[in-house]
Amino acid sequence: MTPDDDEVIAVGQSIYADKCAACHGARLEGQPNWRIRGEDGLLPAPPHDATGHTWHHDDETLFTLTKYGLAGLMENAPPSDMPVYEGLLTDDEIIAVLSFIKSTWPDDLRQYHDELNAQSE
Repeated sequence: MTPDDDEVIAVGQSIYADKCAACHGARLEGQPNWRIRGEDGLLPAPPHDATGHTWHHDDETLFTLTKYGLAGLMENAPPSDMPVYEGLLTDDEIIAVLSFIKSTWPDDLRQYHDELNAQSE
């Protein structure tokens, strides 16, 4: 991700507003009670801001989840409302969205996330 590249962030912010904000919130706040399954058995969309868990996952995991959904990360993935963006967004567009999200995190979380990425290489 490139959370310090203003051009990439602007592209990612635009794509996020168009493709992600309806569920994850215009301010990355997620849906209410995002840790509790709804009556349909699905988890609401989590926040991508500092209150969520996005920053707990390395870049590769976040990219894979966005491109392929939960099935890209695990066998017998539970059902999810998260769309699969393979074929809808290019890899560069996915990276731009993730870069935008990371650009909003406080410095300590960005540093933690950088260290997490270094450990996963």
